[in-house]
Amino acid sequence: MKKVLSYLKGYWLESLLSPLFKLLEASFELIVPFVIAAIIDKGIPSGDAHYVFRMGLVLVGLALLGLASSVTAQYFAAKAAVGLATKLRHAVFAHIQKLSYSDLDRLGASTLITRMTSDINQVQSGVNLGLRLFLRSPFIVFGAMAMAFVIDPGCAWIFVGAIAILALIVFGIMLITMPLHKKTQAQLDDVLLHTRENLNGVRVLRAFGREDEEIESFNQSHAVLTRLQNLSGRISALMNPLTYIAINLALVLLIRAGAVRVNAGRLTQGEVVALVNYMGQILVELIKLANLIITVTKAAACGRRVSAVLEVRPSLISPGKAEAPQQSGTVEFDHVSTKYQGSGSEALSDVCFSARRGQIIGVIGGTGSGKSTLVNLIPRFYDASSGVVYVDGVDVRRQSIAELRKRIAVVPQKALLFKGTIRENLLWGNPDADDETITEALQAAQAEDVVRAKGGLDAEIEQNGRNLSGGQRQRLTIARALVRKPEILILDDSASALDFATDARLRMSLRKLSYRPTVFIVSQRASSVRYADQIIVLDDGHVAGIGVHEDLLEKCTVYREIFDSQFRREVEA
Repeated sequence: MKKVLSYLKGYWLESLLSPLFKLLEASFELIVPFVIAAIIDKGIPSGDAHYVFRMGLVLVGLALLGLASSVTAQYFAAKAAVGLATKLRHAVFAHIQKLSYSDLDRLGASTLITRMTSDINQVQSGVNLGLRLFLRSPFIVFGAMAMAFVIDPGCAWIFVGAIAILALIVFGIMLITMPLHKKTQAQLDDVLLHTRENLNGVRVLRAFGREDEEIESFNQSHAVLTRLQNLSGRISALMNPLTYIAINLALVLLIRAGAVRVNAGRLTQGEVVALVNYMGQILVELIKLANLIITVTKAAACGRRVSAVLEVRPSLISPGKAEAPQQSGTVEFDHVSTKYQGSGSEALSDVCFSARRGQIIGVIGGTGSGKSTLVNLIPRFYDASSGVVYVDGVDVRRQSIAELRKRIAVVPQKALLFKGTIRENLLWGNPDADDETITEALQAAQAEDVVRAKGGLDAEIEQNGRNLSGGQRQRLTIARALVRKPEILILDDSASALDFATDARLRMSLRKLSYRPTVFIVSQRASSVRYADQIIVLDDGHVAGIGVHEDLLEKCTVYREIFDSQFRREVEA
C-alpha cells in the first residue's frame, strides 16, 4: 500500500488542505453544543429574546462556515484521490507493457483487468474518504470527550467508557473482515475470468451447445463470490447495531447522572443538553469512522494487489550496454532449447539452423510441435533456456529490446485489428508511412481489393475487425507488418484463412519486395512452405529435418507424412 500511496506525489498540498479544512469544520461543530447550552441557561430563563436571536445567528454562522469548509475539503480530497487513481492506472498500464509473455501468462489477463479497474477504483474511494474523515472523526470523538471533561469530569468518564467499548467493536470487526475482503477480490478475478472467456468464446460455446454448462460453471463461481460478500457484509452489518446499543446505553447513563447532578445543583440543564449533544456527535462520527475503516480496509487489500503487479520485475530486460547489429536480416539458432514456466518438458530442444537475408524460411509441423515457440524467440518474446539466438549477428539478449523489435515485424496467429480506420490500423506498422508505402504494402499483402471494397483507407473498422472476414483481417494484418519494411518478417500461421491462389500470390509478392526481408512462414500447410529456400520440420519440439522440399520428401518421414496427408500423394516405392 505504501507504494500505491507514493503516487500521491504532486498532490501533497491537496492531501494536507483537505484534512485541515475538515478539522476546521469539526472545530465549528464542537462549538455548537456550547452555544445551545448558553441559549438554554441564559436566554430562555431570562426571556432575553435579543440574546436568543444573537446566539441563533451565531449558530447559522457556524453552519455556513462549516459548510464552506466541508465543500472545500471535499474538493481537495476528490482532486487528490482522482489524481492518484489516474497516475496509478497509467503506471500499471505502462508496467504491463514492459512485462514479457511469460509474466503475463503467469499473472493472467482477468486479474490484470480487475486490478486496473475495480481495485484502483476501491483505492480511489479509500483515499477520498480517508482524507476527509481520517482526522475529522477521531478529532470529534476525542474533542467531544475533552469538552465533556470541561463541563463535568464525573460525567466525562461515561464518555471514556463508551469510546473504549466502541473502539473494541469497530476494530474487532475490522480485523475479522480484512482477510474476507482480500478473498472477495481474489474470487472476483475468477468471476471475471469466466465472463471474459465466455465473451471471447461465445461462438464456440454456441457451436458446441455448451451454454447450460457454462451458465452452471459461472453460477458456481459467482455463488462463492456471493457467499464471501454476504459473510463480510453480515459481519460489517453488526457494526451499526452494536455501536447504537453502546451509545444508547451510554446516553441512558449520561442522562441519569446528569439528572442527579442537576438536582444537586452541580450542573445546569443546558450543560446536560450539551453533554447529550456531544454523545450524539460521538455516535455519528463513530459510525462514519466504522464506514471509513471498512472502506479503507477494502482499499488496503486492493492496494496490495495493485502493488503486487507493480512489484513484478520483468523477466526480459534490455542490457545496460546494448550491442549494435553486425549484419542485416540474418538469424541463427545455436543449440537452442526452451520451456515455458510451469512446464516440465521442453517446448524446443537443441534447435540449430541459420537464415541469410532475403531467404524465405518455412516452419512446419503438427499441432504443439513448437512452431510458434521457435519464431517467438527471434523478437525475444521469450528467452531461450539454453543456447543462443543470434539476430543480425548478435545475441538477442545483448541487444536493446526496442531496437531489436523495430527491425522485426510479426503477424500473429490471431489476426487482430483495432477500432478505427484502415489507415490508422496500417500506421501501427510505421506511424510515418506515406500513402505510397501503404499502397505498396497492400499490394504485397493482396489486400488492395479489401480496401477498395470497404471504400478506401479511411473506411471504419469495428473492434477486433468484426466487419471483416477472416481472410480480409489476415491480409490487412500482413499489410500492417509490411508497412514497417522490416528486416525480418514473421508470418505465424497468418495465412490460414486465405485460399490457395491468394496464398500463392502472397508468397510470390514477398519474394519481389525491394528491401529483401528474411521471411519466416509458419504453417501447417505443405503448400505454403513448399517453395521456401529452407524448410524446418518440427516434431514435438525437436528438429525432424531441415532442407528444401524435394530433399525432405525423400529423407524426412514427418514431412512426407504431412505432405501425403494433404495432397493424397501415393507413396512411391
